Amino acid sequence: MKSLLYKFLFVSALFGAVACEDFETVNTDPNNPDVVPTNMIMAGAEKQIMDNVYDFWFSGRQCMVYTQYWAQRNYTEEDRYQIRESVNNNYFNYLYQGAANLETIIKLNTEAESAIKMSVYGNNANQIAAAKILKVWLYQLMTDTWGSIPYTEASKLKEGVYYPKYDDQTEIYKSLIAELTSAVNSINEDEPAFIGGDRIFEGDASKWKKFGNSLKCRLAIHISKVDSKWKTYIAEALASGVFESNKDNAVYAYSATAPEQCGFYIGCFVDRRNDFTITRTFVDILKGQKDTLNVKSHPWEGVSDPRLPLYTTARNGKYIGMPYGIPSNKVASAMRNAAPIWNNTNYTYDETKVPMILHNDFTVPLMTYAELQFIISEYKGFSKEEYQNGIRASLEYWSQLNGTPINSESEPINTAQANAYIEAVSTTVNAETVAMQKYIDLYMNGTEAWVEYRRTGYPTQLLKPGEISVVYGGEEIPFSTLSDTKGDIISRVKYPTNESTLNAQSFTDAVAKLQDGSNNYYSKMFWDVRTTSNPHPANK
Repeated sequence: MKSLLYKFLFVSALFGAVACEDFETVNTDPNNPDVVPTNMIMAGAEKQIMDNVYDFWFSGRQCMVYTQYWAQRNYTEEDRYQIRESVNNNYFNYLYQGAANLETIIKLNTEAESAIKMSVYGNNANQIAAAKILKVWLYQLMTDTWGSIPYTEASKLKEGVYYPKYDDQTEIYKSLIAELTSAVNSINEDEPAFIGGDRIFEGDASKWKKFGNSLKCRLAIHISKVDSKWKTYIAEALASGVFESNKDNAVYAYSATAPEQCGFYIGCFVDRRNDFTITRTFVDILKGQKDTLNVKSHPWEGVSDPRLPLYTTARNGKYIGMPYGIPSNKVASAMRNAAPIWNNTNYTYDETKVPMILHNDFTVPLMTYAELQFIISEYKGFSKEEYQNGIRASLEYWSQLNGTPINSESEPINTAQANAYIEAVSTTVNAETVAMQKYIDLYMNGTEAWVEYRRTGYPTQLLKPGEISVVYGGEEIPFSTLSDTKGDIISRVKYPTNESTLNAQSFTDAVAKLQDGSNNYYSKMFWDVRTTSNPHPANK
């Protein structure tokens, strides 16, 4: 049985473009072309990928809870690593469908006959480069979720590859970096990447190039503890051109009009879910409040982060988050009543009463200038200038998402507030403070924040299994897991069970290489070299 993962290209499902049989030309229906224009494929691929990554399922029940940004208010099983297998199977499929669409763009712009037709939608080489860059972004997310996955043989159903092998993650990373280098070097900045359809950069080839190079910096920093070439990769990217300001950010802007609304809004106000709220852990970090339950310090104790009211809402005038990772039967009404309710209690949407992250037109971040500045700070030995640039860029980014520029003296964040905060958190600049500011900035980009915790071990303020989450009614209630993670935050997601039957031999070979030879949640990524004796290893 051929794997559903590679059974079809999702393009036809997205656009309803029914391929015609090879009849006489006069019998060809011009309203149902056999080849969909690449700008339409790009538009559909971008939306499909963003909808699947930034939603209440892949993000909400996985990455946002793994990084302890969010907790569930009612049923806490996923916070405690009891993952729904149907969700895992579905999203493994969905993300590969997105990759297949991007491969289609590359193919249509490569093959001579179709390339001529597709050139009217943008420069062929630029279209290929943009599709490759977004494909690298997607595969990085996928491999850092599951580990070794199908890569070189993926999306090759038409070539007769029905059971693709799982490539080792180390080889995938090498290929991704090489693909980014090739893509950015092929871009002609004097011509557009796409004429219409591109919701990330509006077809601007120069911005796609900056994104490709900035993404190369991200991949390089991921492997900085295991590959001595990481600085070379960053130096190459900087020389070629990276993000220069928030104007270059790789973001996907949703619309207030259906069906173009953000998945977080849809989950709360269309699907009428009331599952999520912000965690006590994250709120305490933003409030500058140390964890006395587990005797953990705070590097900026007493310093309140001006992004707090942008990230969440108050409840009864107070910012109190939900205890993280406790059993559902231990969640008391008092805990729910203290934490924010984001659906305005009756699922009525009022943007003045819900945080911007749930606005119907929320802009989701693929990668930002602020993140890049933190990467460069680490690249330069944790430099203060880039560290402060990153904080300022983050404050500006989140402030402007709310509609008010940072140089305004009105709320939410004015210049005086920004300056005071940056000064307060800059007394020490080191591995911990850079990682912690990056963590704060990466809010709503849970996939990347999860990578950074596993790579660096920061923030140490995040709860580990067994640590006390809350004291209620005189009882100390710890963060307890429902799956074995060897005493740490989850290291990976298990391979989907569908793969064990639909791609059995490749699945079996991949599982054999995991720790204990089992499909588990604790086998580390190759770039995660933390140990009990050395929880924060230095870069090579």
